[in-house]
Amino acid sequence: MTFNSSNIITEKKFSTNLHGYIVGFDFGQFRYDDLSEKLMDTIVDFAYGYHTGILKNYDRRVLKEAAKSIYNIKGFTEVKFVYVDEDSELLDCEKRAEDKYLKRGEFGELILHLLLRDFFKTLPLISKIHFKDSDGATVHGFDIVHIGSDINDSTKKSIFLGESKLYARKDNNAGKHGVEDLVKDIEAHFKKDFLKREIALIGKKKHSFAPVSESMNEPTKLQYQQFLDEKDEWFERLSKVEKGEYKLQDFINSVTVPLVCTYQSELFSLYDDENNQDFIDEYELEMKELKKHFDKKLSNLPIVKGEPISTKLNVILMLLPIPSKKQLIKLLHQKLYNQQNA
Repeated sequence: MTFNSSNIITEKKFSTNLHGYIVGFDFGQFRYDDLSEKLMDTIVDFAYGYHTGILKNYDRRVLKEAAKSIYNIKGFTEVKFVYVDEDSELLDCEKRAEDKYLKRGEFGELILHLLLRDFFKTLPLISKIHFKDSDGATVHGFDIVHIGSDINDSTKKSIFLGESKLYARKDNNAGKHGVEDLVKDIEAHFKKDFLKREIALIGKKKHSFAPVSESMNEPTKLQYQQFLDEKDEWFERLSKVEKGEYKLQDFINSVTVPLVCTYQSELFSLYDDENNQDFIDEYELEMKELKKHFDKKLSNLPIVKGEPISTKLNVILMLLPIPSKKQLIKLLHQKLYNQQNA
């Protein structure tokens, strides 16, 4: 594993299209610090992708610069103020929580990045943090753009266009509302005009990668060159879609849609041991009920003739329940903000 997060996070595959994740307890306490440390390990990879080469080893200055680059994205500073300075939170039933820029500051994208890198063995094709505009805007609508193996056929390659949600509500229905919003993302993003615009924006980054460096050791050079070759293949395909030389319909068939919902769950108020059989039974029931709710909402989307949404999408629902969204986000902001000033 790239970040060895299986030491902290356990994956349960219910089906090809439903993956559940559990962060357990240590002496009866949820492992917030262990999880936040693992997410901090991911920061440089998340912020830079492979644009500057493979950064297997880096000093503190690189992490410091990565932290600064994240706080240059609109939303992260505002959310840090809410969770750390105000010691408050953004409940997802509040009007201000609808602000997509604020939602970025809650690290849902970072969680998705970690899960994909470790459990699906993907590589980041482009990093939205690396390509921020001068006003802090991002360069594409999808939370994640990775490349990896097709989940149904490992001999085929796939581009992963992912979305993330991190939810808490007072009515204890955070999971249901989270997966409902993921369905809304599918409806909004898998339309012909949106996809063509995003493909064009991603395609502009074709030459934004560092060359193979003489300072790299031979195994790293080989690995990076292999990535550059695969990267070029995908950018060539994106270019052909943009020019109309390759059908959007055929491109969609090579797309995997990973959707992660990290949500506040009542399970953790009832149990303090992930190995307790009652916890396991209720956890599995919750995962299956949320998948059923997700499938129902997805099946009710209006089918518009000629739009990609009418094509069967290769969707993976990824569910990660936690005890407290506030506690996790506050801890992450404290660590990340301190790092940029270290």
